[in-house]
Amino acid sequence: MSHYRLTPTVENLPSSVPFVGPETQERARGAAFAARLGANESVFGPSPHALAAMAATDYWQYGDPENHDLKQALAAHHGTTPDHIIVGEGIDGLLGYLARMMIAPGDAVVTSDGGYPTFNYHVAGYGGIIHKVPYLKDHEDPDALFAKAAEVDAKLVYLANPDNPMGSAHKGEDIVHAMQALPPQTLLLLDEAYVECAPEDIAVSLPAGDPRLIRLRTFSKVYGLAGARIGYAIGAPDLIAAFDRVRNHFGVNRASQAGALAALEDTAWLAEVQTRIDEARSRIAQIALEHGLTPLPSATNFVTIDCGADGTFAKAVLDGLLARGIFVRMPFAAPQNRCIRISCGTPEMLDLFAAALGPALADANKG
Repeated sequence: MSHYRLTPTVENLPSSVPFVGPETQERARGAAFAARLGANESVFGPSPHALAAMAATDYWQYGDPENHDLKQALAAHHGTTPDHIIVGEGIDGLLGYLARMMIAPGDAVVTSDGGYPTFNYHVAGYGGIIHKVPYLKDHEDPDALFAKAAEVDAKLVYLANPDNPMGSAHKGEDIVHAMQALPPQTLLLLDEAYVECAPEDIAVSLPAGDPRLIRLRTFSKVYGLAGARIGYAIGAPDLIAAFDRVRNHFGVNRASQAGALAALEDTAWLAEVQTRIDEARSRIAQIALEHGLTPLPSATNFVTIDCGADGTFAKAVLDGLLARGIFVRMPFAAPQNRCIRISCGTPEMLDLFAAALGPALADANKG
């Protein structure tokens, strides 16, 4: 009988998936969701020009392994040079490469308790030791993150701005100020997946080559290309060059490159989607208030709603919505798990959410 010789790290890890997808839940319930409002996708879709570019792709050809045209366009977009840019299979793929590049068994990393779990998943896969700090008033706490990084000699510290799952954000200048306490041997991994949803002062105004941090961006949110799995990072050239030692050079397919390039060029569609997100955030907040709940301020394409009790009650509300065909999610760490999280949707989707929320709350109160 064959014996598969896994690494000791993988041998001792549980089989897990950071997120249970809506498709899995649909199969379990035997029916499709009426409103998909849990994955923070852009239901408004990608630019029509991006769709046309992807449709015109010669699929029999591999994608350009250097992502040349897209890197050139991204560099121009950010006022830098292509050697500051790496393109990958969404932020999740880039997180995996960073963990592979930097984390050996026993290395320390720092993140927030309840922050994006896929980062933890990749770190655990390479044997890293995860240290967590709590949120502060429903915001990630840069001061606490950087202090913990100094305490444990962390190689990486993860900070999302704007934040998922709370939707909160820090001004870029405040993060830059907090970075004065970032240990010189620690790299700040700044996840800016939602930055195009936020006010302009949320982005940090640091040179692309600042060696203290690497910024991660994506075409999955405002640009509406979540299914294409394409994102990029901005960092110092020597760090960016190191990705070529480990990355899957054909990982970003030809259609994704073409779609992302066209989406980046279509600034009118970007502005249209930003307007729709703003309208949807206002509508979600209104629905929450009409049901006696508290919407939290959001700089993202979702709104986190405080259900006013504990995680058990919020989970009951979530289950009530799922039972009525409304796919939503919730934070998984206390005390943020008192909330549910609603992605921006079309007016029709939000009508369905509004109709289901009252009965879901009634069921939760009975329990």
